[in-house]
Amino acid sequence: MNVQPPDPFAAVQPLLAEHATLEVQLADPGVHADGTARRLGRRYAELGRVVAAYRGWRSAADDAAAAAELSDDPDMAAELPVLRAAEHEAAEHLRQVLIPRDPDDGRDVILQVKAGEGGAESALFAADLLRMYTRYAERQGWSVQVLDSTESDLGGIKDVQLAVKSRAGADDGVWAQLKYEGGVHRVQRVPVTESAGRIHTSAAGVLVLPEADDPGEVEIDLADLRVDVFRSSGPGGQSVNTTDSAVRLTHVPTGIVVSMQNEKSQLQNREAAMRVLRARLLAIRVEEAAAAASAARRSQVRTVDRSERIRTYNFPENRIADHRTGYKAYNLDQVLDGDLGPVVASAIAADEAARLAAVGDQP
Repeated sequence: MNVQPPDPFAAVQPLLAEHATLEVQLADPGVHADGTARRLGRRYAELGRVVAAYRGWRSAADDAAAAAELSDDPDMAAELPVLRAAEHEAAEHLRQVLIPRDPDDGRDVILQVKAGEGGAESALFAADLLRMYTRYAERQGWSVQVLDSTESDLGGIKDVQLAVKSRAGADDGVWAQLKYEGGVHRVQRVPVTESAGRIHTSAAGVLVLPEADDPGEVEIDLADLRVDVFRSSGPGGQSVNTTDSAVRLTHVPTGIVVSMQNEKSQLQNREAAMRVLRARLLAIRVEEAAAAASAARRSQVRTVDRSERIRTYNFPENRIADHRTGYKAYNLDQVLDGDLGPVVASAIAADEAARLAAVGDQP
């Protein structure tokens, strides 16, 4: 009588059961009506990776076990090493899938680009970053909504806030890729205003926040808000609106201030400001709950200080260099046109390698 060996991945069983439960819940129309479907769907997609990897390993293990029982057959004996290798590969893949993931990976994001040191040149570089992220989002099939934007006199960007949303049914959300973009980005090039041809260095700051799935996820007591309205203005103080449509929200308990003036409607600006405020409060809540496990989010800087750079964009050499991962390439023009994938992949690989090392050899 053959004795079935113990399952080294027995801890997966509760995850398989949870996946099956979520599948039933998501088939209920009521879940989609009450606004919880997106949160459940994100967890379902996350567990789907585990389910697929486990089934792949189980199938490979069964094939290898069957071949071992028939190893007296020369053909089976010859096939056994191949099947054992496939089983090992499937087990390793499952181990990697089981590495604790950032629970916010499936979320959409609020992304802010803000000019820093360098004056007009920094604002022009911020506009370059805005184009890079917009075109990268297009390549991923994501949608981009400009929530608020302040332009400079030369067509640059002083400050812009975007809502970036993943396509329906995607395995990962926007946060899984763009969370590594938070920090200071440094540029080296000859500014358009430089007549002597000297290379200048300036910087722009990027802040990335996971967005709340629905308003109810982050409850905000209206008594904690101070709301100010004022007249919108364009570059150089030029009036773009004759009514007090711009909105500034101050969350008194945390001191967070969010201003919006992109829309002509005060209501639309208020809704956009609330959206950003929820994202910032959500980020604080997540940081407080799991600060030790959130190195990527801790690395984001809130001040645009050139000394705290994460990446350098060198125009004379057409070079891009990420100072955290060691990634370097000489295709800066392509990266700024949206070909950001390899740069992001280097950050993801470095993060996964660190987490895999922490897991060790235990299944």
